[in-house]
Amino acid sequence: MKKMLCAALAAAVLAGGGALLAWRGAAAPAMGPALRGGALIIDAGHGGEDGGAVSITGALESQINLDVALKLEDVLAFYGVAPELLRREDLSLHDVGSETLREKKVSDLHNRERMIRELGCGLLVSIHQNSYPDGRYRGAQVFYAPTEGSKAVAEHVQAALAAGLDPDNGRKAKPIPDSVYLLNHVDCAAILVECGFLTNPEEEALLRSDGYQRRLAAVLAGAILTAPGPTNEDTGV
Repeated sequence: MKKMLCAALAAAVLAGGGALLAWRGAAAPAMGPALRGGALIIDAGHGGEDGGAVSITGALESQINLDVALKLEDVLAFYGVAPELLRREDLSLHDVGSETLREKKVSDLHNRERMIRELGCGLLVSIHQNSYPDGRYRGAQVFYAPTEGSKAVAEHVQAALAAGLDPDNGRKAKPIPDSVYLLNHVDCAAILVECGFLTNPEEEALLRSDGYQRRLAAVLAGAILTAPGPTNEDTGV
């Protein structure tokens, strides 16, 4: 049932604003189970001097992350859900006085961690893009934090991405590596979405396109709005 509702949400978004609003009044809850424990926070990864990965055509990951995050915010607004975005411009969130790139990256991550705690996070969704030297690899993948509820949300979002965008994508949700600072330093349910590979020619072209970014945002919104909340059995690991 959740998969059907998620698909219907995405279809309604893609059908247009008027159809979406009408459908919302008939069927969709304004808050899914995963969103009832605090704020929904969207983190567009990297920013400013830290551009993240660079695509095969020279596009910066940081800008694509931001484009997707802003479109996701727009879709969620149709359902009366107002997420908190950690950044709205292509800039770093480091402290004044940080000088080297390393200092800026460390300061940026610490400030994101602080903002997430101060906002009273219920669910964190961090948007990123993947890369790999071998251009054959493609497909979105979701990683989850070692916190309660994270694994269930990640598996739900992973299934939605496959169903809504790429049925041939056999990737599975996985625990976030210890090397990823932010998701290992939050207390709320948290996922990191690698939307695709900037090193795969076909997928890179899609990830740069406005139309595909809107489809991606629609699928993510549908998954977020129908994601399960934490249960006694779900420890996130």
